[in-house]
Parts: sequence; structure tokens; C-alpha cells
Amino acid sequence: MSIQKFENIIAWQKAQDLAVEIYSLFGASKDFGFKNQITTAVISISNNIAEGFDRSSDSDFSRFLYYSIASCSEVKSMLHLASRLNYLTSERKTDLILKCDEIARITRGLIKSLETNSIKK
Repeated sequence: MSIQKFENIIAWQKAQDLAVEIYSLFGASKDFGFKNQITTAVISISNNIAEGFDRSSDSDFSRFLYYSIASCSEVKSMLHLASRLNYLTSERKTDLILKCDEIARITRGLIKSLETNSIKK
């Protein structure tokens, strides 16, 4: 398998979609600290994938993919808090957490592919 550019990575595409959804949901929030934290974290998911892709080695790419997974966890933590603060419904929280989990799962698969063979061209 060969990936020519980071925009072709499914995890990056889904992370961009999640970022748009989070921005739409919290963009008008007056809780600026919360909004800044969750939007920064959600942006980091796709940005770490992109940045890692253009690093010089698969091990560097893999390290940035782990950062991306960690950012997914941060977003999930913020979503739990958002639910407790009544910023979103429990159902919406569950939906968004499932999207984070999917991105993390795809990213872990990408890491596994990097360990067995080079996927970049």
C-alpha cells in the first residue's frame, strides 16, 4: 500500500470532519477556556497526522500518530466534561466519542502498517 499525500489518509479525513463538527457545536460558546481547549485538541488530531506524514522516517510518522491518538483522548475527556456541564446531550456525547474511537482505531491500524512495511511513497 502506498499513500502519496496525507489528505488521502482516512483517519485525517475523519479527523477533519470531527473538527468541523466540534467547531459547529462549540463555536458560539461563551466558555472561552473550554472552547479553546476542545478546539485546540480536535485540530491536533488531523494536524499531527499531517505533520507526521511529512517527517523523514516511518518512526517519526508513528510518533506523531501516537500524538494524534492522544489528542483523540483529550477530546473525549472534554466531551465527558461538556456533557456534565450540560453543553451537549448524552446522546451527542456518545456519538462524538464513537467518532473519536473510530479515528483512534484507524490510526492504530496505520501505526501497525508502518511497523510491518512502509506505506508512504
